[in-house]
Amino acid sequence: MDWDNLRYFLELARSGTLMSAARRLEVDHTTVARRIQSLEKEVGAPLFSREAGGHRLTEAGRRLQPQVEAMESAFQAVESTAPASQEGLSGLVRIGATEGFGTVVLAPQLALFAAQHPKLTIDLLAMPRLVHLSRREADIVISLERPARGPVVVTKLTDYTLRLYASKQYLAAHKPIKTREDLRGHTFISYVDDLLFSKELQYLDELHRPDAFALRSTSVLAQHSAVVAGAGIAVLPAFIAEKDSALKAVLRGQANFTRTFWMSMPAETKHLVRMQAVWNFLREAAEAQQSLLLPQNAENSEDPVGAPQRPPRPRKPAL
Repeated sequence: MDWDNLRYFLELARSGTLMSAARRLEVDHTTVARRIQSLEKEVGAPLFSREAGGHRLTEAGRRLQPQVEAMESAFQAVESTAPASQEGLSGLVRIGATEGFGTVVLAPQLALFAAQHPKLTIDLLAMPRLVHLSRREADIVISLERPARGPVVVTKLTDYTLRLYASKQYLAAHKPIKTREDLRGHTFISYVDDLLFSKELQYLDELHRPDAFALRSTSVLAQHSAVVAGAGIAVLPAFIAEKDSALKAVLRGQANFTRTFWMSMPAETKHLVRMQAVWNFLREAAEAQQSLLLPQNAENSEDPVGAPQRPPRPRKPAL
């Protein structure tokens, strides 16, 4: 039985759609369909039922999946100990992260890391939505909520600070804000409530329910741009706003929020050398960026929030 056919079967079983499986396998969706058809002929039974929302495993497919997963684990174990695997990192690692963290914090670090490993390809999905590990949209996911269940490896990556910010231009043109009560009457910028991908983004419910919004957006980077333009006040991650000279923290010390980034990956891939290396690099990158993620509260802090950070040196994988 052709192992490649089985590999395509496993990817489609995990992702649920031909297009998603094709992206993961870096082939055309017709190739995935052709491989599945070939495997079904070999098995002598349909493995998927074709539905409007994608492909669902049949009873025969559900019986086959754990056997193929065992084959995959054995193959990966052999691959990780092969001499070629010691010559340097290679292959693809896809990382899913929130838009702001992925763009501002991870992208510069990962670009330098990838440059050190020319045979390694890093895909960074920095998106204003949840990237699903269960659907195999990424190999490693950094999320605002800890995965509740499933065969995954999970670690707390880092805490980070958010504050209330406005542009100096906006503050000069509006009444002073010295207490939370002074927020009444001010214009805010925030997320679109019914499109929130995590309850952890509901900051304003803890602080003040605005009377008016100048702009609501699913993108934290769009919110940042609107605040810089002087359109209103917003809760922004300190790692985005603190180093922006056009902005000033409002009610510093009174309107602070702390959230947590969690990192997870499938348990069956944790022994792969490239996965271990990227996982450990991400942990070290977060540690090296603590002054950016958790800046001091003082108004005139000497904390070098905007200072360039040297990329952390990769260490021996130690999951």
